Amino acid sequence: MKHTLQLIFLLFTSSIIAAQTVGGNAAFSFMGLPNAAQVSAIGGANVSSISNDVSYSFNNPALLRKEQHLQTNASFNKFLAGIKNYSLTTAFYAQKPDITLGFGVNYLSYGSITQTDAIGNIYGTFTPTDYVAQAMISKQYKERFWLGASLKYISSSYGQYKSSAIATDIGLSYFDSSNYLQISLVAKNIGTQLRNYTNTNTKEELPFDIQLGITKRLAKAPIQFSLTAHHLQQIVISYNDSAFNASEGNTQQAKTLDNMLSHLVFASQIFIDDKLELGVGYNFLRAKDLSAYGFTNSLNGFSMGLGIKLKKLQINYGTGFYQRNLFHQIGLNFNWKG
Repeated sequence: MKHTLQLIFLLFTSSIIAAQTVGGNAAFSFMGLPNAAQVSAIGGANVSSISNDVSYSFNNPALLRKEQHLQTNASFNKFLAGIKNYSLTTAFYAQKPDITLGFGVNYLSYGSITQTDAIGNIYGTFTPTDYVAQAMISKQYKERFWLGASLKYISSSYGQYKSSAIATDIGLSYFDSSNYLQISLVAKNIGTQLRNYTNTNTKEELPFDIQLGITKRLAKAPIQFSLTAHHLQQIVISYNDSAFNASEGNTQQAKTLDNMLSHLVFASQIFIDDKLELGVGYNFLRAKDLSAYGFTNSLNGFSMGLGIKLKKLQINYGTGFYQRNLFHQIGLNFNWKG
């Protein structure tokens, strides 16, 4: 146990030292969006769910397990304002070195946008896109620990403005099967920009994020609960435009409790039987950011979803509230082994 704790300390100390800080101006913020319908249904962030679903490994490579061998998850999200999100994650178990390998890609298209100059002259249209492609690896350490890492290539293209970066995630997961308990810690997006949008030597920050998650499944009921804390490296993460707040007549400062809750995502998954799963989540930061003055929705921050499990196919649906709009995300999980 002593050596395990030393390993954990070295892993995450080195991650924090090498990583960027979060100041609200990080590039590639699209990487904070959930990649799969299962994740969207339970709040948009989860790194500890007790599941053999390969889609969760996209957010925490330590969740890659050998039981996910030859499993593939494909997801499509019809977002707001014509934005479309496509995602693919797959895994392969190599028996001889006893490691699990994975690959994932998350792609966003923002539709066709009119290109103009500063005074409104039209020069045609362009299609902005973002994507991240990543390779993942996971290995079990002793009986209850899993170590994982991801290597990412990130790209953005907004007309003439293009940028790319390389980054890594480092994850650790503890799973106690006898008590149905899983705890995970992840340092995400540790890396550097290869090219910035203006093609100069000035590098922008990446959206570094330390996440801690805990999931507990009840021993005598088909339900599990998750609590995920994100952006633990920074106390205040809510967006604050003081000039805008003043123009709207809002001079109140965020309270300590609000700042603490903004880091949290609560989730619950109910397993009705072997073939049906319900999920619900609440994201405090999303609820706060979407609650505009004089135009709010008490359902902001809530999300939910449904999973139907067949022998070789699992169909998932996730949805959530963005003011008076809903997003709709569909996911398919293929397990070629059954």
